[in-house]
Amino acid sequence: MNLKRLIPIAAALTALPMAAMAQDAAPGFDEIGPYIMTTLLFCMAGFLVFFMAAGFAMLEGGLVRSKNVTMQMTKNIALFSIAAIMYWIVGFNTMYPGDFNGYFALGGQTVLDAVGVSAADAALDYASVGSDFFFQLVFVAATASIVSGAVAERIKLWPFLIFVVVLTGFMYPISGSWQWGGGWLSEMGFSDFAGSTVVHSVGGWAALAGVIVLGPRLGKYKDGKVNPMPGSNLALATLGTFILWLGWFGFNGGSQLAMGTVGDVSDVSRIFANTNMAAAAGAVTALILTQILYKKPDLTMVLNGALAGLVSITAEPLAPTLFGALWIGAVGGIIVVLTIPMLDKFKLDDVVGAIPVHLFAGIWGTIAVVFYNSDASLVTQITGIVAYGVFTFVASLIVWFILKAVMGIRVGEEEEINGLDMSELGMEAYPDFSKG
Repeated sequence: MNLKRLIPIAAALTALPMAAMAQDAAPGFDEIGPYIMTTLLFCMAGFLVFFMAAGFAMLEGGLVRSKNVTMQMTKNIALFSIAAIMYWIVGFNTMYPGDFNGYFALGGQTVLDAVGVSAADAALDYASVGSDFFFQLVFVAATASIVSGAVAERIKLWPFLIFVVVLTGFMYPISGSWQWGGGWLSEMGFSDFAGSTVVHSVGGWAALAGVIVLGPRLGKYKDGKVNPMPGSNLALATLGTFILWLGWFGFNGGSQLAMGTVGDVSDVSRIFANTNMAAAAGAVTALILTQILYKKPDLTMVLNGALAGLVSITAEPLAPTLFGALWIGAVGGIIVVLTIPMLDKFKLDDVVGAIPVHLFAGIWGTIAVVFYNSDASLVTQITGIVAYGVFTFVASLIVWFILKAVMGIRVGEEEEINGLDMSELGMEAYPDFSKG
């Protein structure tokens, strides 16, 4: 037999399995790259938004009196933990139910991707279930934190935490599905990029209902006067504001929901720049305005001005120019300075200014979308604002009233005077110092 003739035959036979292996080879980066990068975006942005839990805790701890600081720390770590569990049990799949009637679909538990899932079994058109779930979870926890600060210094611990269960497991996911879950508002064309309304005004409406049912702190309004009750630690409140400012880059940047192309990455960086500009403008505006109105700058107003600027830009952080972000954030700062005293006129005692920052500035930010998003309609934006307001406020009132009737939501006068740290928890945040 001629060996020279066998060599090509052997080479061909050897190439057969190699060709088969080439067909079964793992997909290239062009196929899996967007999945990997978007998953990474969700994880990194989620870490930043999670850190906002610390920001809320520090802000609230600094703005309440020293006799109530431990209570605020307990509420904040408990509410985040409850939100994490409730969003797993029912919240995530209620908010993102897939095909549904556009108004309501009660979901079940969230199930993660299998360990070591292969590219062939993964949904490469988006991101991993775990990263998506985690990123959405930290948003609902932020909503609950908004309520915590507004009702501080006079609410019982357990009724508040029961409210958190309802808010994070049901109320927020149901209304969130209307927009981000592909529901009726999304179909209508309502636009809320990262949640000026879906997250912040929802927290603000829930807080407003709680403040109304709960009533003001003892001595806050007396003989027609508003009696200031200074916070225990403005350095801590300032630290909390900077932490929230940092976390907001994840809040808004992660809401791009994609990092698989040059355009996506560029847009994320644009969102960062606009987010920062709005916060800076809100802070400077509050600084100047308080100097004009009160003859001296007010640090607490400046802190809330920065936060209001952040809330204002959250509904549309991508489309505006830097100047656009500046004036949108500046209006947020004006809103805070003017509406915090307005609440006092109505004897609505919001301890940390959460309602002006998250509700009023959230409404403004949702309206401001129409200035830079040509696809947005003012009528549709207002429809969304009203829908979220009516649903959240009415549902929250019902839950607060039920809790008040069944178990009571407010501590007694003596307990409030002595402070919730001792009356509710039996421990002080600053045991070596006298009570504030």
